[in-house]
Amino acid sequence: MRFIFTTSAIWLLGLVSAFAEEGGHDHLPPHAEDILRVGPFVLTNSMLMIWIVAAAIIFVAQMATKKLELIPSGLQNFVEWMTESLYDFLEGILGPHLVKRTFWFFGSIFILILFTNWFGLIPGVGTVGWERHGDLHDSFRPFLRGGNADLNMTAAMAFTFALLWFYWAITENGLKGFFMHIFAPKGKFSGGMAIVMLIVFGFVGLLEVVSILFRPVALSFRLYGNVFAGENILENMPKVVGEHTWLAWLPPVPFYFLELLVGLIQALVFTLLTSVFLKLICDHGDEHHEEDGHSH
Repeated sequence: MRFIFTTSAIWLLGLVSAFAEEGGHDHLPPHAEDILRVGPFVLTNSMLMIWIVAAAIIFVAQMATKKLELIPSGLQNFVEWMTESLYDFLEGILGPHLVKRTFWFFGSIFILILFTNWFGLIPGVGTVGWERHGDLHDSFRPFLRGGNADLNMTAAMAFTFALLWFYWAITENGLKGFFMHIFAPKGKFSGGMAIVMLIVFGFVGLLEVVSILFRPVALSFRLYGNVFAGENILENMPKVVGEHTWLAWLPPVPFYFLELLVGLIQALVFTLLTSVFLKLICDHGDEHHEEDGHSH
């Protein structure tokens, strides 16, 4: 993906990165590339990246919680700080009741997106691989590709949220309350005005249904598009001064640090949007739980 890291990847990993000058890996393809096929099972370079990131996150979490102490170590302190900060942030959006039910998802999805984006910037990702003969358009196959630069990954997260959204919305509001929240008029009306508002809010409800159905599509393409565009920029910036000159590493440097910020922002945006979508549909249900808590 990023020509800037070809030399450093060789030094760090001891692997040779092959780039074809004619008809080789001259662009970042919009799809993940196969690196292994065993019968019907296909392993892509983005799948491998996600597995590595997930394994790293699990390993760090296990090490941080293996021996909990009242005076935490540096790793335990960092993990606790990140978890508590995420929890407080989401509680401010969702409220105390919803955050208890859903933090496992929103906290995990934020951490996974963030570190998947950042792992994609490690030297060697997209530049270390092998030459595959027989494909004149893109013969180079990298071992790793940024996980969120694969639409399959972003779509999987977005549609998983969509299913959970329906589950949480119905269990919080009840089936009747769920449909009332979408279609029922907001406010009290009487006489002919009630009929008019019923028709108006029925039409508004249909628009809301269309919006709900398109949310996972928008979430998928927003995250994928930003990450994919950033990786394309990093890959093509060396061409400004020439790919084979010793200054090829220089033009992408400011964009590289910008991508660190973009990785954080995109993780925050995905988590923020999904949590707000849930809060909007569960607003009345969450208020009901808060009132119950005060009454006790």
